Amino acid sequence: MDDILLKADELGRIEIATRGGRRVIRRDVAAARWWARAFARRAAAREARALARLAGIDGVPALLGWDGRELLRSYIAGAPMQQAQPRDRGYYRDALRLLAQLHRRGIVHNDLAKEPNWLVREDGRPALVDFQIAWTRGRRGRLFRLLAREDLRHLLKHKRTYCPAALSARQRAILDTPAPHSRLWRATGKRLYKLIARRVFGYWDNEGKGRVRE
Repeated sequence: MDDILLKADELGRIEIATRGGRRVIRRDVAAARWWARAFARRAAAREARALARLAGIDGVPALLGWDGRELLRSYIAGAPMQQAQPRDRGYYRDALRLLAQLHRRGIVHNDLAKEPNWLVREDGRPALVDFQIAWTRGRRGRLFRLLAREDLRHLLKHKRTYCPAALSARQRAILDTPAPHSRLWRATGKRLYKLIARRVFGYWDNEGKGRVRE
């Protein structure tokens, strides 16, 4: 089976490849632009650390290899959230449990506002991908708790979009009270981030899609 290109931008290429007769996801850091290669390598190394710490959790890809140039992780069949639009209460119940497992292992995803990072598997259960900016330090101090709460709040925002009737009063209260760093980010850095993301990487919405460069 030929490789299937999912994304190609300044940070490299992401493809569905075949290794040992099975599908895998391949992140090719060597294909990054020269000026972005160091950043791309650090991001891939961070993802590898996160996946190693999360080994054995159902709903998270398994780390299959990382050699400094190529990251391989297991393929999870399913559709990204923005396509599947999950409206079943059970999906969000399972997603909360999956998120709790991440946090118990000392990992914060940090990029759950992007719907493509949530998958709806073929059996309707959730999965998480793309751990490039995950918190991997393991320490569960105040900053960890703030970031973990934002993971939760981003999940609840998706729940509000697709299954609002299932939100509890407590969950609505969490949605109404973003963390201080989140409010500061929206008021200051978010505009600059969007400008860079759009002009440099071709990201035009919260789906986080990169352009396929020539």
